[in-house]
Amino acid sequence: MRYTEMNKEQLIAEKASLEREYAEFKEKGVNLTMARGIPAPEQLDLSINMLLHCLDGDCKSKSGMDCRSYGVLDGIPEAKELFMDMLHVGPDEVIVGGNSSLQMMYDTIIRALQLGVLGSEKPWCKYDKIKFLCPVPGYDRHFAMCEQLGIEMINIEYKSDGPDMDEVERLVASDESIKGIWCVPMYSNPTGITYSDEVVRRFANLKPAAKDFRIFWDNAYCVHHLSSHHDHLLNIIEECRKAGNPDMVFEFSSTSKISFPGGGLAVICASKDNIDFIKKQMAIQTIGFDKLNQLRHAKYFKNFEGIEEHMRFHAAIIRPKFEVVLYMLEKELMPLGIGKWTRPNGGYFISFNGMDGTAKRIVQLAKEGGVALTDAGATFPYGKDPHDSNIRIAPTYPSVSDLRQAMELFCICAKLATAEKLLG
Repeated sequence: MRYTEMNKEQLIAEKASLEREYAEFKEKGVNLTMARGIPAPEQLDLSINMLLHCLDGDCKSKSGMDCRSYGVLDGIPEAKELFMDMLHVGPDEVIVGGNSSLQMMYDTIIRALQLGVLGSEKPWCKYDKIKFLCPVPGYDRHFAMCEQLGIEMINIEYKSDGPDMDEVERLVASDESIKGIWCVPMYSNPTGITYSDEVVRRFANLKPAAKDFRIFWDNAYCVHHLSSHHDHLLNIIEECRKAGNPDMVFEFSSTSKISFPGGGLAVICASKDNIDFIKKQMAIQTIGFDKLNQLRHAKYFKNFEGIEEHMRFHAAIIRPKFEVVLYMLEKELMPLGIGKWTRPNGGYFISFNGMDGTAKRIVQLAKEGGVALTDAGATFPYGKDPHDSNIRIAPTYPSVSDLRQAMELFCICAKLATAEKLLG
């Protein structure tokens, strides 16, 4: 019987049974985490040969540059080629940076605030107020960045194929203080949604009131498919060029979950004019990034086909984990009418929506039971989920057996929190 169909006596009996089940689980002394999207050790092992004999003393790029020394601000040619094929951009549209796309996003906003972007009348910090649109639920680190830098955030609801574009178009066209929007367009964090062709084209055809408006296109999961029947995403840089808005987008990506988190390569892609403008600003910041790491990646993967093959091994490791999460949710919660969840074709997360007013309680119960989850509210600006319903489930790090145990507790907690809410 669905919980919403139970009478008060039935709910009280169900709650008492769940409390006993929860107490028994706590006695197991479990200590597991599903708090962040971290690759499992088996995934990191896939790239270990990159660190062993990849260079073998040959530290020169194919251009003849000694990668042990200074120079090449925008990345060695062979590293650029990896991302050119992955993101379908030209050599003048990409900068290969350091180990973190998040840092490149942060630096891009800092430069915009202090120095402006191409087409700015003045640096963003000279305006009375700066606003960003934030599709929700979304990536907590995007929101934390804005909060730290004093950028006001406006929630934009997700639809089945991406953000609510009617609202995006209306707000962008009517408010000059809106300077940007955050997007995770493929296997979005945490919903797993990939933006439809129509949504991408509507982004490319935006008519912002602010001449220096930018789309921050965090394409973190563009090759993180779970199977061969995967999603496809239109090329936003190409679509912006077609729409006559070539300078409106900054695209970011990295190999953080391809090779090594914290030891991979990150990129920013944009129009040639944007890249030239950024390079002039960056030339004061750094002489160049870690070219030895760029060379290691280029020699190890060789080309984009090498990355695709590598990602099939990643998928073989994490696909069973997604299947465990979905199986447990469907087995334990679906018959009771508790919650809704996404079934992504890739990425690192499953987005769970419980009954309004239960997410914080579920996370609290899970923590006390020995399973750490991402904080409730983290997927919204300022940590405030207006419905207190969304929880980001990150299945990748635990082993399959640990994940089964963690999801057993999660389902108990979701049932108990729902019963409490209905009785409350």
